[in-house]
Amino acid sequence: MDFLESFNQSLFLLINADPATPVWRIHAALLVANQLILLVPGALAAMWLWGGDAQRNLALKVLASIGLALFASYLFGALWPHPRPFAIGLGHAFFPHKATSSFPSNHTIIIATFAFALILDRRWAVWGWVTLAASVLVGTARVYLGVHFPLDIAGGLVLAPVAAAIAVPVWQRVGAPLTAAAQGVYRKLLALPIARGWIRA
Repeated sequence: MDFLESFNQSLFLLINADPATPVWRIHAALLVANQLILLVPGALAAMWLWGGDAQRNLALKVLASIGLALFASYLFGALWPHPRPFAIGLGHAFFPHKATSSFPSNHTIIIATFAFALILDRRWAVWGWVTLAASVLVGTARVYLGVHFPLDIAGGLVLAPVAAAIAVPVWQRVGAPLTAAAQGVYRKLLALPIARGWIRA
């Protein structure tokens, strides 16, 4: 474990930016690290509002997979807490962050779980691989900016496919009725914009 921690810290210091880093690089990294994740709720909303039954079923399966992955992440943080780099005075942090447990990276988990849910669905595999690349980019940016260790990102990338895979057989049993029920509620609550053609029934 000491070797692994030493490796983790050494790799972190190789990736982490320093005060001499050009400001434009820091701003670009901040955009990737903190804003790219917004594409996940945006994509899910688009799948639901303008997609058909298959897209809506997939959107709910993605949400279930992400919920499972985040629950596992919470357990890791509660049972095996690991400090963030800035909490132990290591490297340089370029934006304020709470000193919560760093392992695994929730940003990486959310995007990567979305990616693996798409990959396992096969029909959306290409977009899944693109999304997975985005999750690696986001994770690397968060190491670069000093709020995560490299192994936090690796942990998220390992946990994500496990959560997505566990959700598959569960969703095969309960997905269709849950999607139908959710669509029923959606059609009642948003009847007006549906009637006007702004979103799909």
